[in-house]
Amino acid sequence: MTSPLIKKLVENLQADLRALSSESKRKYPPVKEAAESGLLKIRTVANRQDDILSGLLSSSSELIQPLILGCDTKNHKIVQICLLSVQRLVQHQAVSVTAASTIINMLWNLMEAGIEELKLLQTATLLITTNTVVQHDSLAKAVVLCFRLHFTKDSTTNNTASATVRQLVRVVYERVIAEDSLPTTEPQEPINYDQLKAGGRTAPHSLRSCAQDGYLLFQDFCHLVNADQPNWLVGMTEMTRTFGLELMESVLTSFPQIFHKHPEFSFLLKERVCQIIIKLFSPSLKYRHGVPNLSHSTGAPVEKPYFPIVMRLLRLVSVLIKHFYSLLVTECEIFLSLLVKFLDGDKPLWQRSLALEVLHTLSTQPNLIRCFCQSYDMKPHSTKIFRDIVNAIGSFIQSLFLSPVSTVSHTKGEKSPDTTGQSPSLVAGLPVGSGVTPQPAFTYRGVWIPIVYSVGANPGVAKAVFLEMLDKVEPPGIPEGYGMTVSFACLLDIVRSVQIVIEGESGTRLSSVADPKAGQKLPDGEKRLNEELINSSWCGVLAALSLLLDASTDETATESILKSQQTFVSLCGKMAMLTPRDAFITALCKASLPPHYTLTVLNSHTAVNPHKGPDVLRKISQDQESIERSQVVAVGTPLPSASTPAGSVQGSVMLTAKNIQSMRALLSVTHCHGGVLGTAWHLVLTTLQHLVWILGLKPSIGGSLQASKQATDGPNTVLTTAVMSDLPVLSAMLSRLFESSQYLDDVALHHLIDALCKLSAESMELAYSNREPSLFAVAKLLETGLVNLPRVEVLWKPVSNHLLEVCQHPHTAMRSWGAEAVTSLIKAALGHRYVPPLSENTRILSMILTPLQELSTITHSDVRQKQLECVLSALQNSGDSLGHGWPVVLAVLGAATDQGENLIRMAFQSLQLVVTDYLPIMPSPCMRICIEVAAKFGVQQQELNISLTSIGLLWNVSDFLFQNKDKIMVDDGQDGQQQQMPVFDSLWMTLFAQLGLLCVDSRPAVRKSAGQTLFSTITAHGDLLQNNTWTAVLWKVLFPLLEKVKNTSREASNVKEGNTMGNILIHHSRDSPAKQWSETQVLTLAGVSQVFNLKRSVLHQIPDFPRAWQLLLEFIESSALYQNPEVSLEALKSFQEILQIKTNGAYPVAQASVTQNGVGMTASIPSPQILAPEHEHMDRSSDKTLTDRTSNVLVEESVLWNSAWKVWLSIGCKVTHPPDKTHKNMYIPSQPFLSNLIKIFPALFSHIKGRFSSTDLGKLTSVLTSALSVPVHGEASPFIVPMYQDVNLTKLQQAVLHATDVLHKEALGGSESMQSMYPDLFSQLITFVQYSVAPPTFGSIVTQSIEKSVPGQQADWVTMNFVPFAEAALKKVVEMYKLTAKHKAVIDNKVLHNIIKCLRRPLGLKYGCPSKTTWVQAINALLVMLSVGLPLARKHEMSFQSMWLELAECIEEFLFANQTHASPSNMTVDDYLRDEAIDCKVVQVIRDDILPHSMTVPKQFVVHTMKILNRGSIHAAMNYDSEFMFDMDSSAKHREEFAKTCFETLLQYSFLSKGKEGFSQQEEGAISKLAIASLLTRCNEALKAYIQDEKRSGHCPLPRTRNSEMSFVLQALGTLLVSLKKAPHSSIESKVWTQVIDLYPLLVELTMSDTPVVRKPLKGLLLEYKDLLKPSALMKNGV
Repeated sequence: MTSPLIKKLVENLQADLRALSSESKRKYPPVKEAAESGLLKIRTVANRQDDILSGLLSSSSELIQPLILGCDTKNHKIVQICLLSVQRLVQHQAVSVTAASTIINMLWNLMEAGIEELKLLQTATLLITTNTVVQHDSLAKAVVLCFRLHFTKDSTTNNTASATVRQLVRVVYERVIAEDSLPTTEPQEPINYDQLKAGGRTAPHSLRSCAQDGYLLFQDFCHLVNADQPNWLVGMTEMTRTFGLELMESVLTSFPQIFHKHPEFSFLLKERVCQIIIKLFSPSLKYRHGVPNLSHSTGAPVEKPYFPIVMRLLRLVSVLIKHFYSLLVTECEIFLSLLVKFLDGDKPLWQRSLALEVLHTLSTQPNLIRCFCQSYDMKPHSTKIFRDIVNAIGSFIQSLFLSPVSTVSHTKGEKSPDTTGQSPSLVAGLPVGSGVTPQPAFTYRGVWIPIVYSVGANPGVAKAVFLEMLDKVEPPGIPEGYGMTVSFACLLDIVRSVQIVIEGESGTRLSSVADPKAGQKLPDGEKRLNEELINSSWCGVLAALSLLLDASTDETATESILKSQQTFVSLCGKMAMLTPRDAFITALCKASLPPHYTLTVLNSHTAVNPHKGPDVLRKISQDQESIERSQVVAVGTPLPSASTPAGSVQGSVMLTAKNIQSMRALLSVTHCHGGVLGTAWHLVLTTLQHLVWILGLKPSIGGSLQASKQATDGPNTVLTTAVMSDLPVLSAMLSRLFESSQYLDDVALHHLIDALCKLSAESMELAYSNREPSLFAVAKLLETGLVNLPRVEVLWKPVSNHLLEVCQHPHTAMRSWGAEAVTSLIKAALGHRYVPPLSENTRILSMILTPLQELSTITHSDVRQKQLECVLSALQNSGDSLGHGWPVVLAVLGAATDQGENLIRMAFQSLQLVVTDYLPIMPSPCMRICIEVAAKFGVQQQELNISLTSIGLLWNVSDFLFQNKDKIMVDDGQDGQQQQMPVFDSLWMTLFAQLGLLCVDSRPAVRKSAGQTLFSTITAHGDLLQNNTWTAVLWKVLFPLLEKVKNTSREASNVKEGNTMGNILIHHSRDSPAKQWSETQVLTLAGVSQVFNLKRSVLHQIPDFPRAWQLLLEFIESSALYQNPEVSLEALKSFQEILQIKTNGAYPVAQASVTQNGVGMTASIPSPQILAPEHEHMDRSSDKTLTDRTSNVLVEESVLWNSAWKVWLSIGCKVTHPPDKTHKNMYIPSQPFLSNLIKIFPALFSHIKGRFSSTDLGKLTSVLTSALSVPVHGEASPFIVPMYQDVNLTKLQQAVLHATDVLHKEALGGSESMQSMYPDLFSQLITFVQYSVAPPTFGSIVTQSIEKSVPGQQADWVTMNFVPFAEAALKKVVEMYKLTAKHKAVIDNKVLHNIIKCLRRPLGLKYGCPSKTTWVQAINALLVMLSVGLPLARKHEMSFQSMWLELAECIEEFLFANQTHASPSNMTVDDYLRDEAIDCKVVQVIRDDILPHSMTVPKQFVVHTMKILNRGSIHAAMNYDSEFMFDMDSSAKHREEFAKTCFETLLQYSFLSKGKEGFSQQEEGAISKLAIASLLTRCNEALKAYIQDEKRSGHCPLPRTRNSEMSFVLQALGTLLVSLKKAPHSSIESKVWTQVIDLYPLLVELTMSDTPVVRKPLKGLLLEYKDLLKPSALMKNGV
């Protein structure tokens, strides 16, 4: 069924053909015929076919023939009818391709004829837009037709044709899109790029039909714009470049997908469009506004840029960048660089404005910003396009201020008028004029630039003005401020786009608490992109915004700038980009502060990398104009800083409304984005601190800030009414800022706290120079801490540590606020409800209370007072729930003991409260601390009464422990921990230990009270303790007490303190600290000894009693060695007292055989854990614990005595050791002390004799000898030392001899081991014997012997008289030798030899001995011991081999001692005779007891003996002095009898008669030879001496003794000659006869003597020579 529309179409066509037939029947018959034929055709189609439209379409070529013919007539009416009919067919798509081509040709002819141009355009439009029957060349012809009609002279036709062209172009590309949407099965041919480059009328075969038309059309557009001939649009006669650019822009804007899908179209973009744009931009690049523009090559004027072309080119560039950036990355780089270039100051303002509009359009698109950064800025060697854009905009803004332009841009080369933007009058910083309302603007350096439209109203929307002026041919006038407004909007949109790229569309604003790690969670690519976006833009944005902020006079503009800066702060913070973040924050901070404000911390953060910022980054000077831009709201004084010179006077500073607005922005950014500020908190807080100072806000309770009335009304602070109303708001914002810290994460909170601490530290440093500091940081630390108590673990340590530092500051106000803050935090934290509660959360409680305890290290009394007040508050409000916090509270109280009296009283009252009320609920371990704290109050030196009261408090604690024993032990049993000592016992131990500490207090009253309390407590309650506890009492209390008392006593001063102490007289024995400590030492040692005695039944049960015994002995030893007579004597008394303890049991200890101090005996070593580590140094090295311990064994009583023996030895060795250096006040032990010490030995020896060894004997001997060598002080010598003539022994000497007697008796009747000590005993006595001639010396002390003392003069040190002592010792030597001479040890150890060696000294001295009886007793003792020892020597020749030579030398020195030591001048003749008789006795011993047994005597001894006899025989002659030569009464002095005895002995052994009684022939021969040779030698010497003396005497006769001696010599020679002549000649050596003959000349010379006594024996001797003168006799005797 045919539709009504088709029916109506048929009717209309029939009507049109009838009308055509009617009009043409007259003039144009062919037309009429064709019309009638067409009517017939239509009727036929309508009648025969159901689908009339299809029939019409198939017959369209025939149907349009009459219409074609009608148009050919050029008749307007006929043409109108034909065109109307054609339009009907086209509208119903009843035109075939052939018919359409025919119609196009028809229209072309009508166009050329200029008929019905508008109808032609309508028909062409319908023909092309209705369907796609018009393609390829027909389409090109239709488009050309419209283009040609566009350039007619009729404006109506022109405009209609322009719209038609645009519509047709659009239809062409819509066909391409439709075609692309249809699927195709045809294979796609490859792209031939060579064909594309060559161009031509043929479209690429790789494109489909419609796409080919679109390609050729766009290609011809490019040719036409480039002024080239088109290839496809044949017939074009005229074309404007502007219209071509508009068409290209339209196609690119409307159909970008075609160019993205088809590479052929993309090729056109890259190879045609971009080249055309660059070419057409050339004039704009070369032209420079305001300077002569000549070509460098030709010198011709440079073509000016043409506004319509430049504007359309920029529109086209904008389209290309927006839609085809991905295809034209390199080309877009060039375009963007050109845009940046267009902003140069030498370009016309309209051109710069157009470029700004394009850049603004681009900056509103975040995706483009992302692409710019990715494609250019992130590439290593690419141009930093995005950075350059930002910097160029900033430079443009700066140029407007530095080089203002005219308000209107003029054309045609007219010179711009010399006018600049001038600001109107300023009232309160706002521009106004006569009848002019204030206009938003920027003003800087006298340049006023208005804001032409609201910039922040529609963010992200680019409002282009001049880019839309397509109808303008000449450059329009640029309104003043338009460029500034667009660039300002561009900056804001750049910030917005960067924010969208980084955060996304949904995150245009950050949450209230930004995530500081958000940037770290991005993928690497996104993260690098975001970082590059910020790095490329922040410098330029910051510089430009800072300049605009400084120049802004509009609150709305200022707010936009501040918001942009806040946005960048948040972005940089999220990306953890510290430098840009800090730079923007610094800008905000500077904007918040007054002009000219000096703040070092901000200046240090304004430095920006010059390579990243434009010229706008130069420092902007601030002048009075900065103040005029905004209303002044406050005037105040600046806060002094570290850079402010000390003592300088600073002027007032003014805060403007813009400063307050910036401050609000700063508070907002920190409140909203505090999580990303990091280290920039310091900048923010520093600024806020200065602003608060200027505004006069002072900290109040809780850390909030309030306006100070004094500051507001003061002469240095002036606040307007407006700002006064804002102060509470600002204070609230500040408080909310720090209250919001509770929403920060832990890291961000730490940054905030660190910044506050750093700021506070700067204020502290400032306060050191006596300048008023700001308390802002301390107050805000308190406020931050209070709101973050739920996470106290995070902030407590840094906050409390810094507040503790503040508390130590010397500035009172700062220190007071620090103490207030830390104590407030502690009280708030203790009152906060934690889960679990503090009583169960030991760690949190300990952390909270730690600062309270650390306050104790601060010496300022005001801080300590607040601390103690806090403790009191805690005790009153939370005492029942302190639990594990008691140690800290008690420690705080204890730490107050080193403060002033007031603080000590406060703390002691709290302690009394604790002891009174809280001991029952206090944990048992805390009682120990309570005891220690009470002891500290006893130790403090400020209040003696408190010290004594605290000792009573300790006594009360001991009563509490005694009464609550069961409860404490139950609590101990509930504790699951294993402890070495029960809690109950450990508390007693603590009590004893603290009392022990008080026993060494510096005040005698405290020491005495504490000592009495200690020993009374031990005595009263000691039975409650376990054995292990007793061990601890010994090792941790008593012995350490002894040690401390000992050490302190040693260090006490001997300087007298005066005769009185208060109103009490002080005895001279207690008038110095040393004497007082000596009393304490005596009392302490007595107290410990008393404990050992009274508690011996308990002490015997502990395993290490022997060790304790030994250590006590060591303390006794130490006290005995103390250089104080009182202490040392008392120590010996304590020694004697503890030795009274009798052991009635066995003590299990580890036992091992060791050598202790060289003494071989068994030592007991207790277990190592018994002795506290701090007292291990008191043990002897010999008593160290052995690693390998045997099982427990029984310790005998001897072990204890062995320990006592060692201590006795140690005391003896140390007390008798001479001082290294002598000085006036050196300590020398007294004789009573030494006597008492030695008297202890016999009793000790009775217990240790079973194990007494030779080593022990040696040490005993050392002690005895050293004790004897100790001198006596000169002042005490008259009472102790006997006179030299006194034969009595001192008490010390008697004690020594008694000790030796004990040893001798034990050795004589003891075991073999004791008898083996005979040599050592002899050695001991021999040492004593030597004191007779060589008194012992005591080190280097210079002493004076008693015999040399001068009456009335006292020497410093006097040596005792040792003669009686040595003689007594010699008697004991003789007695002992008689009894032990035959003992093997005595023989083997050459005791007799040693005795002879010892006696050699006094015998050699003889008259040189100190006492005349010494040598007599010595020679008598020697003769007695020789009578005993010589038979043994002959029997044991080898053992006595070395004795003989010593004996010979000893005899020789004794017999001839008068040659070195003259006899005393007071000796009588009887004395000489007595002494000579002793000498003769010695010669007789030689003659009777030694020489007869010469075969058992070494030959050397015999030879030596002969020499002695020879020397003695002429002793008198050889030793005559000239003074005695004529002394006839001195014969007795020359031992005539002794000489005679010697000569007779020689003579006796020189006779050569055989068969002498008791001699063998061999013995006789040997002795005779020696005797003859010795006798002849001595006679020769005597003759020579006598002859010489006689010659020298002249007529004076020689002494009788000389004459008698010579007579005896001559007689002896005669007798000898007789004997020689009778002896066998073989027994006489030839040298003997030589000696005899040598005497003859001397005898002849002696004949001249007139002495009768000499002449008679000389005659007889010469007669004996007669036989020698006979030849036969001589031959007979071998001469």
